[in-house]
Amino acid sequence: QVQLVESGGGLVQAGGSLRLSCAASTRTFSYYAMAWFRQAPGTEREFVAGVSWSGSNTYYSDFVRGRFTISRDNAKNTVSLQMNSLKREDTAVYYCAADPRSDERYRGTQADEYDYWGQGTQVTVSS
Repeated sequence: QVQLVESGGGLVQAGGSLRLSCAASTRTFSYYAMAWFRQAPGTEREFVAGVSWSGSNTYYSDFVRGRFTISRDNAKNTVSLQMNSLKREDTAVYYCAADPRSDERYRGTQADEYDYWGQGTQVTVSS
């Protein structure tokens, strides 16, 4: 069982930056592929960014590529999402997700591929 706790959300003006963090309570954090998803009111949960278990491979949705950066620290059991050049349409609840995959080539972008989820953190971008 893995517990995930997100932090770092808040209110920011368009064009600004935020850094989200997700802390995982497991001794085997390095065995998990990690990802960030988001969900705005009335919409489906959508993939934002993912990182392989080693941190060597990262992948992004088209709408955040070039603006967001995902990273992980296996020594600290954390995964982060640096969000720059934020837009109003980035407003959503952001969720951290974990899946026990050791394949470096894995690129999970569907919510049902992930076994564990955090409670979410709200990001609101104002104009």
